[in-house]
Amino acid sequence: MSDAVRVHHILDGSDDAPALVMSNSLGSTLDVWDGQIPALAPHFRVVRYDLRGHGGSPVPPGPYGIEDLGADVLHLLDRLEVASAHLCGLSLGGMVAMWLAANAPDRVGRLVLCCTSPRFEPATMWRERAATVRAQGTHAVADAVVGRWFTPGFSHACPDVVAGMRTMIATTPSEGYAACCDLLARTDLLTALPAIHARTLAIAGAEDPAAPPAMAQLIAGAIPDCRMAIVEGAAHLANVERPDAVSALILEHLLDAHTEEDP
Repeated sequence: MSDAVRVHHILDGSDDAPALVMSNSLGSTLDVWDGQIPALAPHFRVVRYDLRGHGGSPVPPGPYGIEDLGADVLHLLDRLEVASAHLCGLSLGGMVAMWLAANAPDRVGRLVLCCTSPRFEPATMWRERAATVRAQGTHAVADAVVGRWFTPGFSHACPDVVAGMRTMIATTPSEGYAACCDLLARTDLLTALPAIHARTLAIAGAEDPAAPPAMAQLIAGAIPDCRMAIVEGAAHLANVERPDAVSALILEHLLDAHTEEDP
């Protein structure tokens, strides 16, 4: 497995506010959270970063393990001198957040798990996608992927947003994308969820074909202190399709009655 890498990040909000780390999905960059910043930055020191192999972050050779992506976040927190932070993860980023909460609980405040799952099946699909990307590049899968990210209604109403997201996928480094596909084929965090003691919110898009509401229900049933919320009219990138609704859910969860254990 690779050592921790120095991931690209940007900061929003006040330096003395509680830290909130936001982890993005496979094939996206930290820009996927743009719609949340106006709501979150007044309350948090928002730390957005690109997963290894994505955006402005390094592209180390694979294989990658979920522990490697988790170590990248811990390295980032150390660089920023942040003892603990709330975590908000989207899809693959949600898996990273779950791994961190189970394996580095002292570094984690509260969790928001958005459009994610403890496992993404079938494994063969991810291996096939990795092979396609290595052979043809990420542009070869961009149309199919963006088709799962948004509902047909949103795609029709907001073609410019969808086109920008397609470009985001198509310009992701091939090896970084493929190595993360291989990671998804191997990763199953279900047995780790009962070890998570962070207060957790699992958000699902009602029309998400990749991580349907049943996956949020699975997470909520396995993490001791977890509730779920369903965002209507949204597919896999609910935070982009329904930014105000998702931002409101995040704020409600993170600002509700902080305890001494929270950052």
